[in-house]
Amino acid sequence: MKTRSGLLFLAICTSLAIHTHDACCQYRDHSQIASKAKSLASQYPAICSARSLVKTAGGKDIWIITIGTGDRDNKPGIAIVGGTDGKYILGRELALGFAENLLARSGDKSTTDLLNKVTYYIFPDVSPDASAQYFAPLKYERSRNARTTDEDRDFLFDEDPCEDLNGDGAITLLRISDPAGKFIESKEDARVMVNAETEKGEKGKYSVITEGIDNDKDGEFNEDGEGGVNFNRNLTYNYEEFGPNSGLYPVSEPETRAVVDFLYDRFNIYMVIAFGPQDNLAEPMKAREQPGSQSPGERTGQGNMRRERTPLTAIMKSDETVNKLVSDEYREITGLKGTPPVVEDPGNFMEWAYYHYGRYSFSTPGWWLNVEKGKNSEAEFLKFAEKEKLAYANVEWKEINHPDFPDKKVEAGGILPFVMYSPPADSVSSLTELHSRFIMKISEMHPELEFLDLQTENAGSNLYRITLKVHNKGLFATSAEAGDPNIWTRVMRLTVQLSAGQKIISGQKVQRLARLNGGESAEFSWLISGKGKADFTAGAANTGQISTSVELK
Repeated sequence: MKTRSGLLFLAICTSLAIHTHDACCQYRDHSQIASKAKSLASQYPAICSARSLVKTAGGKDIWIITIGTGDRDNKPGIAIVGGTDGKYILGRELALGFAENLLARSGDKSTTDLLNKVTYYIFPDVSPDASAQYFAPLKYERSRNARTTDEDRDFLFDEDPCEDLNGDGAITLLRISDPAGKFIESKEDARVMVNAETEKGEKGKYSVITEGIDNDKDGEFNEDGEGGVNFNRNLTYNYEEFGPNSGLYPVSEPETRAVVDFLYDRFNIYMVIAFGPQDNLAEPMKAREQPGSQSPGERTGQGNMRRERTPLTAIMKSDETVNKLVSDEYREITGLKGTPPVVEDPGNFMEWAYYHYGRYSFSTPGWWLNVEKGKNSEAEFLKFAEKEKLAYANVEWKEINHPDFPDKKVEAGGILPFVMYSPPADSVSSLTELHSRFIMKISEMHPELEFLDLQTENAGSNLYRITLKVHNKGLFATSAEAGDPNIWTRVMRLTVQLSAGQKIISGQKVQRLARLNGGESAEFSWLISGKGKADFTAGAANTGQISTSVELK
């Protein structure tokens, strides 16, 4: 049984008419997203490319748009992922809209400078099978792809879907008069059903189910509908075996595998931004003491690292600092107040990107309603909808005939699908602009190396002492602390290339560089025999490479 209690949402003061063709089509369907991705690549061929990574079980393409200059995969990279949950269709527009805004500004010097330093990998929609339900004749909130599954494990597949019993084109709820039921009308708004608090003497009057019938006559309603696997529950971190919509095993789906493989192959990616139900931008993550060492890696000497394998269960301390910095920027730029609901999806993308992929990982639903603590969010939404005259926000309870309850009063009604998650279509443009500004702002904080304080000293007898510092002038560290012991994070290296006849007396020709926080430096020195040019190179794919040289004479 599915109910919608405990959800929060932002509403923007315009009408959402999900039943009208014009409003619906201001959100782009899968074919329009594909068309726009190809159009952008055609319009900006020097800096943009687009291709399909794979097809889903429903035959829909997973598109990847790459934007950058030069050797794109060897400069700091940012992955932007929309549609981690198919219900959150706004995220698709925010991801694709960022690509449009970035390319439209690519002629500006500031944007050109940024694209010379940073590469963007943009996935507009990683759950196209699910998000397609928003555009279907029958609308219902869907997070699952088109994989045929046996949700109730009765050896039948997709045999018990929802049905539109009142003929309004949307799946809402049914309330059945039942003295043994667990639900009552909310005191804040009688249109909203809430659990009876028996400890306070309340007695249930209704049973509540999603709109539909018991097709397989097993006593459960709508438990095995179309599709079966939720992208946002199919990742490896905290994966829930045999969990609802989690798949047969982690990364079981073509789209999940394709996205994960693509990201693992891009060692230059240092940050991931997702648009979906999880949030750590309005409310940043909090660090706590980890079992054993606080840090997943301990420095054992200059530039050396001993890598530990202690599993992480909370954000690392230095990553918490960056998360707070990024969260402050998000709030200031978007102007959003309060916090969205906490949605705990085992195996979700945001946590995988941080704990297993080892990158800075940020996620937001993109909007929400700031509901006072203790208030019923559905009742607050309906109050707002009435005040602002929002159209098609709720279906009033109306009695229907139900074949499974011939002797009981059954009513269909409730809040319409998607209105909790999707702002009015005509507000998408302003939300996209705000989130694009935010992404570009934090992109400027990317890790960036430079050489400082390069000094040479003639020590006599054809010997020269060289000292220099490698400095990270970015605000982000050269890698997330969570990724420091991760084999999928490239280790920075500092290399010396000498001219013929020169020789290193002390110091190393190639050495590892330990992770550098924003503003942090590491100092190195060498004693070199012989005149000539000495070249120095430092960095990794996720920081970019820097080089300098000195003439010893």
